[in-house]
Amino acid sequence: MNETSMKKIDLNCDMGESYGAWKMGADAGVMPFISSANIACGFHAGDPATIRQTVRLAVDHGVAVGAHPSLPDLMGFGRRVMRISPQDMYDLIIYQAGALEAFARVAGTRLHHVKCHGALYNMAANDEALSAAMVRAVKDLGPEVMLYALSNSKNFQIAKQANIKVAGEVFADRGYSDEGTLAPRNQPGGLIEDPAASVKQVLGMIEEGYVTSLTGKRVAVTADTLCLHGDQPGAVTFAQALRKVFTERGITVAIP
Repeated sequence: MNETSMKKIDLNCDMGESYGAWKMGADAGVMPFISSANIACGFHAGDPATIRQTVRLAVDHGVAVGAHPSLPDLMGFGRRVMRISPQDMYDLIIYQAGALEAFARVAGTRLHHVKCHGALYNMAANDEALSAAMVRAVKDLGPEVMLYALSNSKNFQIAKQANIKVAGEVFADRGYSDEGTLAPRNQPGGLIEDPAASVKQVLGMIEEGYVTSLTGKRVAVTADTLCLHGDQPGAVTFAQALRKVFTERGITVAIP
């Protein structure tokens, strides 16, 4: 067996982001191709019915259920930065993950992980105090709950030091800065819309442990879980293309 055939990756997707009459994402189309789902908890998107339906969809497909907490920002879809304290960070995660965990329990499964959304995720990636609060919240949710954090970020490092379960997350459809953070969505190359370009980036991260930044620099990454955004056009096509190349190259898709 060669080295490539022993590779494993979790394929996660942000889901359950419809709200009321507003429908977003291709959850039903993408769910068969992923191994874990990050389900919106109502603060940036999602509502009780959508949470219930998305958890049920995940369970029916054998997909691990995760909470996708956000800043309280429905109008801005959780992508606007807010000034919050570490205690705010802790409370936001416990509150939202608790709601998701209840729906998971009713559906006969458990809360597998927490992955923060949008600005909350990016703020923790670079802020030591916010990272520590996020890690403490996940730890208090129970030893079986895992944190998905930006690969090799401050958040990832603090989680490792705290000895909680943590998966380094990389992105199939986002461009990277020289520092290993995600490039802004409105920057040229910030969003990858070509499935072939996405596959090339993903294989570099999984098989070789690096991503090429928008300026051409090679940046080291730890690829435990791979995010595919369910709200982007062509999400199903991206998911199909990734699963096809994983099969061809002997890369197993499984939760971390």
